[in-house]
Amino acid sequence: MIAARSALILLLTAAVSSAHAEAGTRTAVKVWETAGFKNPESALFDAETRTVYVSNVNGDGTAKDGNGFISKVSPDGKVVAMDWVTGLDGPKGLAKVGGKLYVSDIDKLAEIDIASGKVLKRYDAKDAKFLNDVAADAAGNVYVSDMATNTIWRLSGGTFEVFLKDDKLEGPNGLFVEGDTLLVGAWGVMTDGMATKVPGHLKAVSLKDKTITSRGDGAPTGNLDGLEPFGDGTYLVTDWMVGKVLSMTADGKAVELGNLGQGTADLGYDPKTNTAFIPQMKTGVLYGFKVD
Repeated sequence: MIAARSALILLLTAAVSSAHAEAGTRTAVKVWETAGFKNPESALFDAETRTVYVSNVNGDGTAKDGNGFISKVSPDGKVVAMDWVTGLDGPKGLAKVGGKLYVSDIDKLAEIDIASGKVLKRYDAKDAKFLNDVAADAAGNVYVSDMATNTIWRLSGGTFEVFLKDDKLEGPNGLFVEGDTLLVGAWGVMTDGMATKVPGHLKAVSLKDKTITSRGDGAPTGNLDGLEPFGDGTYLVTDWMVGKVLSMTADGKAVELGNLGQGTADLGYDPKTNTAFIPQMKTGVLYGFKVD
Protein backbone atom coordinates (compact mmCIF):
# COMPACT_ATOMS: atom_id res chain seq x y z
CA MET A 1 0.00 0.00 0.00
CA ILE A 2 1.15 3.49 -0.81
CA ALA A 3 0.49 5.59 2.29
CA ALA A 4 -1.16 8.98 2.06
CA ARG A 5 1.37 11.77 2.30
CA SER A 6 0.85 14.95 4.29
CA ALA A 7 0.98 16.92 1.08
CA LEU A 8 -1.95 16.77 -1.25
CA ILE A 9 -1.65 13.65 -3.39
CA LEU A 10 -4.46 14.36 -5.74
CA LEU A 11 -7.14 17.02 -5.66
CA LEU A 12 -9.77 17.00 -8.32
CA THR A 13 -12.35 19.75 -8.26
CA ALA A 14 -15.42 19.64 -10.44
CA ALA A 15 -15.70 22.58 -12.79
CA VAL A 16 -19.42 23.00 -12.75
CA SER A 17 -21.05 24.62 -15.76
CA SER A 18 -24.36 26.48 -15.43
CA ALA A 19 -26.08 23.57 -17.14
CA HIS A 20 -24.76 21.16 -14.53
CA ALA A 21 -25.04 23.35 -11.46
CA GLU A 22 -27.47 20.96 -9.81
CA ALA A 23 -24.66 18.40 -9.42
CA GLY A 24 -22.94 20.73 -6.98
CA THR A 25 -19.25 21.30 -6.47
CA ARG A 26 -17.41 18.31 -5.06
CA THR A 27 -13.78 17.49 -4.52
CA ALA A 28 -12.23 14.03 -4.70
CA VAL A 29 -8.99 13.60 -2.77
CA LYS A 30 -6.97 10.41 -3.08
CA VAL A 31 -5.99 9.27 0.41
CA TRP A 32 -4.52 5.86 -0.37
CA GLU A 33 -3.97 3.28 -3.07
CA THR A 34 -3.29 -0.42 -2.74
CA ALA A 35 -1.81 -2.50 -5.55
CA GLY A 36 -1.59 -6.25 -6.11
CA PHE A 37 -5.15 -7.12 -7.09
CA LYS A 38 -5.91 -9.22 -10.18
CA ASN A 39 -8.31 -7.36 -12.47
CA PRO A 40 -10.45 -6.04 -9.60
CA GLU A 41 -13.95 -5.40 -10.94
CA SER A 42 -16.11 -4.46 -7.98
CA ALA A 43 -15.71 -3.06 -4.47
CA LEU A 44 -18.45 -3.26 -1.84
CA PHE A 45 -18.28 -1.50 1.52
CA ASP A 46 -19.87 -3.38 4.43
CA ALA A 47 -20.77 -0.82 7.11
CA GLU A 48 -21.55 -3.51 9.69
CA THR A 49 -18.08 -5.07 9.67
CA ARG A 50 -16.17 -2.04 8.29
CA THR A 51 -14.87 -4.24 5.49
CA VAL A 52 -14.38 -3.66 1.78
CA TYR A 53 -14.97 -6.74 -0.38
CA VAL A 54 -13.20 -6.73 -3.75
CA SER A 55 -13.96 -9.11 -6.61
CA ASN A 56 -10.93 -10.18 -8.68
CA VAL A 57 -11.64 -11.51 -12.19
CA ASN A 58 -7.99 -12.58 -12.56
CA GLY A 59 -7.94 -12.91 -16.34
CA ASP A 60 -10.65 -13.19 -18.97
CA GLY A 61 -13.99 -12.07 -17.56
CA THR A 62 -15.85 -14.70 -19.58
CA ALA A 63 -13.51 -17.66 -18.98
CA LYS A 64 -14.66 -20.45 -16.69
CA ASP A 65 -11.17 -21.01 -15.34
CA GLY A 66 -11.80 -21.19 -11.59
CA ASN A 67 -9.12 -18.61 -10.74
CA GLY A 68 -11.36 -15.72 -9.73
CA PHE A 69 -11.45 -14.69 -6.06
CA ILE A 70 -12.76 -12.23 -3.49
CA SER A 71 -10.50 -10.11 -1.26
CA LYS A 72 -11.14 -8.46 2.10
CA VAL A 73 -9.66 -5.00 2.65
CA SER A 74 -9.86 -2.55 5.55
CA PRO A 75 -11.33 0.95 4.93
CA ASP A 76 -7.81 2.42 5.08
CA GLY A 77 -6.58 0.18 2.28
CA LYS A 78 -4.84 -2.60 4.18
CA VAL A 79 -5.33 -6.08 2.73
CA VAL A 80 -6.94 -8.29 5.36
CA ALA A 81 -7.15 -11.40 3.15
CA MET A 82 -6.24 -11.28 -0.53
CA ASP A 83 -7.57 -14.77 -1.33
CA TRP A 84 -10.54 -14.79 1.03
CA VAL A 85 -12.93 -16.69 -1.27
CA THR A 86 -11.45 -18.67 -4.17
CA GLY A 87 -12.66 -21.02 -6.90
CA LEU A 88 -14.78 -18.48 -8.78
CA ASP A 89 -14.58 -17.90 -12.53
CA GLY A 90 -15.07 -14.24 -13.42
CA PRO A 91 -16.56 -12.63 -10.28
CA LYS A 92 -17.90 -9.12 -10.73
CA GLY A 93 -20.73 -7.32 -8.91
CA LEU A 94 -21.29 -7.72 -5.16
CA ALA A 95 -24.20 -7.24 -2.76
CA LYS A 96 -24.76 -8.15 0.88
CA VAL A 97 -27.99 -9.47 2.42
CA GLY A 98 -27.78 -10.35 6.10
CA GLY A 99 -24.80 -12.63 6.63
CA LYS A 100 -24.49 -13.54 2.98
CA LEU A 101 -22.51 -12.02 0.14
CA TYR A 102 -23.79 -12.39 -3.41
CA VAL A 103 -21.44 -12.19 -6.39
CA SER A 104 -22.18 -12.46 -10.10
CA ASP A 105 -20.03 -15.03 -11.89
CA ILE A 106 -20.54 -15.02 -15.69
CA ASP A 107 -23.76 -17.07 -15.84
CA LYS A 108 -24.24 -17.82 -12.15
CA LEU A 109 -24.92 -16.01 -8.91
CA ALA A 110 -22.77 -17.27 -6.05
CA GLU A 111 -24.02 -17.08 -2.46
CA ILE A 112 -21.23 -16.83 0.11
CA ASP A 113 -21.43 -17.23 3.87
CA ILE A 114 -19.54 -14.22 5.20
CA ALA A 115 -18.69 -15.81 8.55
CA SER A 116 -16.93 -18.81 7.00
CA GLY A 117 -16.00 -17.50 3.55
CA LYS A 118 -17.55 -20.59 1.97
CA VAL A 119 -19.67 -20.67 -1.18
CA LEU A 120 -23.04 -22.02 -0.08
CA LYS A 121 -24.91 -22.06 -3.40
CA ARG A 122 -24.57 -21.25 -7.06
CA TYR A 123 -27.73 -20.15 -8.84
CA ASP A 124 -27.75 -20.79 -12.60
CA ALA A 125 -28.86 -18.05 -14.99
CA LYS A 126 -29.80 -19.98 -18.11
CA ASP A 127 -28.73 -18.24 -21.34
CA ALA A 128 -27.01 -15.41 -19.45
CA LYS A 129 -23.76 -14.28 -21.05
CA PHE A 130 -22.22 -11.55 -18.89
CA LEU A 131 -23.74 -11.16 -15.45
CA ASN A 132 -22.37 -7.96 -14.02
CA ASP A 133 -23.55 -5.77 -11.17
CA VAL A 134 -25.58 -6.94 -8.17
CA ALA A 135 -27.90 -4.96 -5.89
CA ALA A 136 -30.36 -5.84 -3.14
CA ASP A 137 -33.61 -4.25 -2.03
CA ALA A 138 -34.91 -3.76 1.52
CA ALA A 139 -36.79 -7.07 1.38
CA GLY A 140 -33.62 -9.01 0.55
CA ASN A 141 -34.36 -9.59 -3.13
CA VAL A 142 -31.18 -9.59 -5.22
CA TYR A 143 -31.01 -8.06 -8.71
CA VAL A 144 -28.30 -8.86 -11.26
CA SER A 145 -27.62 -7.17 -14.61
CA ASP A 146 -26.64 -9.04 -17.76
CA MET A 147 -25.33 -6.29 -20.00
CA ALA A 148 -24.82 -8.63 -22.97
CA THR A 149 -28.49 -9.68 -23.20
CA ASN A 150 -30.29 -6.59 -21.85
CA THR A 151 -31.64 -8.57 -18.93
CA ILE A 152 -32.17 -8.03 -15.22
CA TRP A 153 -32.31 -11.20 -13.12
CA ARG A 154 -33.80 -11.46 -9.65
CA LEU A 155 -33.22 -13.86 -6.77
CA SER A 156 -36.35 -13.95 -4.62
CA GLY A 157 -37.44 -16.64 -2.19
CA GLY A 158 -34.69 -18.96 -3.39
CA THR A 159 -35.69 -18.68 -7.06
CA PHE A 160 -33.34 -17.02 -9.55
CA GLU A 161 -35.16 -15.97 -12.70
CA VAL A 162 -35.48 -13.25 -15.32
CA PHE A 163 -37.12 -10.16 -13.85
CA LEU A 164 -36.96 -8.02 -16.99
CA LYS A 165 -35.58 -8.45 -20.49
CA ASP A 166 -35.83 -5.40 -22.74
CA ASP A 167 -33.57 -3.77 -25.33
CA LYS A 168 -34.49 -0.40 -23.79
CA LEU A 169 -32.07 -1.27 -20.99
CA GLU A 170 -29.22 -0.65 -23.48
CA GLY A 171 -26.51 -2.70 -21.83
CA PRO A 172 -27.50 -2.57 -18.15
CA ASN A 173 -24.45 -2.45 -15.91
CA GLY A 174 -24.39 -0.63 -12.56
CA LEU A 175 -27.39 -1.19 -10.28
CA PHE A 176 -28.74 0.43 -7.14
CA VAL A 177 -32.14 0.02 -5.48
CA GLU A 178 -33.76 3.23 -4.27
CA GLY A 179 -37.14 2.53 -2.69
CA ASP A 180 -39.28 0.83 -5.33
CA THR A 181 -37.00 1.94 -8.16
CA LEU A 182 -34.02 0.09 -9.61
CA LEU A 183 -31.50 2.60 -10.91
CA VAL A 184 -29.49 1.32 -13.87
CA GLY A 185 -26.23 2.70 -15.20
CA ALA A 186 -26.46 1.77 -18.88
CA TRP A 187 -23.31 0.96 -20.81
CA GLY A 188 -24.91 1.73 -24.17
CA VAL A 189 -25.80 -0.42 -27.15
CA MET A 190 -22.72 -2.47 -27.99
CA THR A 191 -21.68 -2.70 -31.65
CA ASP A 192 -18.30 -4.44 -31.65
CA GLY A 193 -17.27 -6.22 -28.50
CA MET A 194 -17.60 -3.67 -25.70
CA ALA A 195 -17.57 -0.66 -28.05
CA THR A 196 -20.61 1.58 -28.44
CA LYS A 197 -21.59 4.15 -31.04
CA VAL A 198 -23.65 5.99 -28.45
CA PRO A 199 -22.64 5.71 -24.77
CA GLY A 200 -25.23 4.98 -22.11
CA HIS A 201 -26.97 7.07 -19.48
CA LEU A 202 -28.81 6.70 -16.18
CA LYS A 203 -32.10 4.79 -16.34
CA ALA A 204 -34.77 3.81 -13.83
CA VAL A 205 -36.86 0.64 -13.66
CA SER A 206 -40.04 0.54 -11.61
CA LEU A 207 -39.98 -2.53 -9.37
CA LYS A 208 -43.78 -2.37 -9.34
CA ASP A 209 -44.62 -2.44 -13.04
CA LYS A 210 -41.16 -2.78 -14.69
CA THR A 211 -41.52 0.48 -16.61
CA ILE A 212 -38.17 1.72 -17.97
CA THR A 213 -37.48 5.45 -18.10
CA SER A 214 -34.43 7.59 -18.76
CA ARG A 215 -33.32 10.00 -16.08
CA GLY A 216 -33.29 13.44 -17.64
CA ASP A 217 -33.27 13.81 -21.41
CA GLY A 218 -31.40 10.56 -22.05
CA ALA A 219 -28.34 12.33 -23.43
CA PRO A 220 -25.23 10.09 -23.64
CA THR A 221 -23.17 10.19 -20.45
CA GLY A 222 -20.67 7.34 -20.76
CA ASN A 223 -20.12 3.60 -20.58
CA LEU A 224 -21.46 3.53 -17.05
CA ASP A 225 -20.26 1.01 -14.49
CA GLY A 226 -20.24 1.80 -10.76
CA LEU A 227 -23.26 3.54 -9.23
CA GLU A 228 -23.46 4.64 -5.58
CA PRO A 229 -25.65 7.29 -3.88
CA PHE A 230 -24.26 10.24 -1.96
CA GLY A 231 -27.51 10.38 0.00
CA ASP A 232 -28.48 13.89 -1.11
CA GLY A 233 -30.12 12.98 -4.40
CA THR A 234 -26.86 12.78 -6.33
CA TYR A 235 -24.71 9.79 -7.23
CA LEU A 236 -21.10 8.75 -7.68
CA VAL A 237 -20.69 7.01 -11.03
CA THR A 238 -17.80 5.58 -13.03
CA ASP A 239 -17.30 5.41 -16.79
CA TRP A 240 -15.26 2.27 -17.46
CA MET A 241 -14.10 2.97 -21.02
CA VAL A 242 -12.66 6.45 -20.55
CA GLY A 243 -11.96 6.20 -16.81
CA LYS A 244 -14.07 9.09 -15.58
CA VAL A 245 -15.33 9.42 -12.02
CA LEU A 246 -18.57 11.41 -12.12
CA SER A 247 -20.92 13.20 -9.78
CA MET A 248 -24.41 12.77 -11.23
CA THR A 249 -27.79 14.26 -10.41
CA ALA A 250 -31.05 12.31 -10.25
CA ASP A 251 -31.94 13.67 -13.69
CA GLY A 252 -28.74 12.30 -15.22
CA LYS A 253 -26.60 15.43 -15.46
CA ALA A 254 -22.96 14.71 -14.73
CA VAL A 255 -19.82 16.54 -13.66
CA GLU A 256 -16.39 14.93 -13.93
CA LEU A 257 -14.47 14.69 -10.66
CA GLY A 258 -11.41 13.00 -12.10
CA ASN A 259 -10.03 10.27 -14.32
CA LEU A 260 -8.25 7.03 -13.36
CA GLY A 261 -7.92 5.67 -16.89
CA GLN A 262 -9.72 2.96 -18.82
CA GLY A 263 -10.79 0.16 -16.51
CA THR A 264 -12.19 2.35 -13.72
CA ALA A 265 -14.79 -0.08 -12.47
CA ASP A 266 -17.60 -0.73 -9.98
CA LEU A 267 -17.05 1.32 -6.84
CA GLY A 268 -18.11 1.10 -3.21
CA TYR A 269 -18.88 4.01 -0.88
CA ASP A 270 -18.89 4.69 2.86
CA PRO A 271 -21.30 7.59 3.53
CA LYS A 272 -20.10 7.94 7.13
CA THR A 273 -16.58 8.93 6.10
CA ASN A 274 -17.37 10.01 2.50
CA THR A 275 -14.85 7.50 1.23
CA ALA A 276 -15.14 5.96 -2.22
CA PHE A 277 -13.40 2.65 -2.95
CA ILE A 278 -12.61 2.48 -6.65
CA PRO A 279 -11.04 -0.56 -8.36
CA GLN A 280 -8.92 -0.14 -11.48
CA MET A 281 -9.20 -3.35 -13.46
CA LYS A 282 -6.27 -2.80 -15.80
CA THR A 283 -3.66 -1.75 -13.24
CA GLY A 284 -4.82 -3.96 -10.35
CA VAL A 285 -5.07 -1.03 -7.95
CA LEU A 286 -7.80 -0.22 -5.41
CA TYR A 287 -8.09 3.50 -4.64
CA GLY A 288 -9.52 5.23 -1.60
CA PHE A 289 -10.89 8.73 -2.25
CA LYS A 290 -12.46 11.25 0.10
CA VAL A 291 -15.35 12.83 -1.77
CA ASP A 292 -16.82 16.03 -0.32
